[in-house]
Amino acid sequence: MTALESIDIIRDSGMRSGLRLLLLSTLVVLVSACASNKQEEVLPEKTYYENAREAMTSGNFNEAEQNLDALETYYPFGRYAEQAQLDLIYARYQNLDLEGSRAAADRFLRLNPQSDHADYALYMRGLASYNLDIGLAARYFPIDVAARDPGEQLQSFRDFSELLNRYPDSQYVADARQRMIAVRNRMAELELYAARYYVKRQAYVAANNRARYIIENYPTATVTEEALIILAETFRFLELRKGSQDAIAMLRTNFPESDAFNADGEFDVDLLKGENRSLTNVVTFGLMGDE
Repeated sequence: MTALESIDIIRDSGMRSGLRLLLLSTLVVLVSACASNKQEEVLPEKTYYENAREAMTSGNFNEAEQNLDALETYYPFGRYAEQAQLDLIYARYQNLDLEGSRAAADRFLRLNPQSDHADYALYMRGLASYNLDIGLAARYFPIDVAARDPGEQLQSFRDFSELLNRYPDSQYVADARQRMIAVRNRMAELELYAARYYVKRQAYVAANNRARYIIENYPTATVTEEALIILAETFRFLELRKGSQDAIAMLRTNFPESDAFNADGEFDVDLLKGENRSLTNVVTFGLMGDE
């Protein structure tokens, strides 16, 4: 065999190998395309909706959410579009995806501002915010809610307030009103938490301001009694006699059975017991007095 014939054989062998490789690559692409087409098979609108409803009935909210997302993707203006958007709010809420639930409620309200179910979407948006600041951690760990950022609570209060104003006859009004009361109590607890901290730090002017804010803004809160006690005590320490007497009188009127009064009905509380700092030292934040 000549050298030239050897080269031809090698060339033919290489061409056959290249052809086989090309055919194999083409086959892989075709198989992948078929698999992709199978995965992206679009079901009828009714099928997605029925699958979602069945999943929610059985408590499988993850599967329900998948079907509802597909329904919105492929049939955004279909027969079941509005109901699917409402169901998605609920499915995400049940999946503990509170931010997703709130986002779905926002979207529903933008797309369907005149819907007969707008009150439900508004209620669910408030409910998601109401629980969002607590989160999963607080369900399993001892977290003081009063010490947390109140931003989401304020958002839920605004949503519930809007619900009461726009849809006073809605079936969700009663629950929304109770949650608004709970939010007010939480906000007052946050202020009281700060007041206690300032008392502990001997920052009595700041503690007085916090207690006064509770009385002025959350007069019916569950922590009002303690706020009045702190107010009376800090006024007394700051030598503001009238302010202390007014706080004690308010405490006596609203909480006559308070433990702050002794058997003779006299105000008998000393939150600042054992503190030897002078008034000058307190109001100057320790810069003067009590050297």
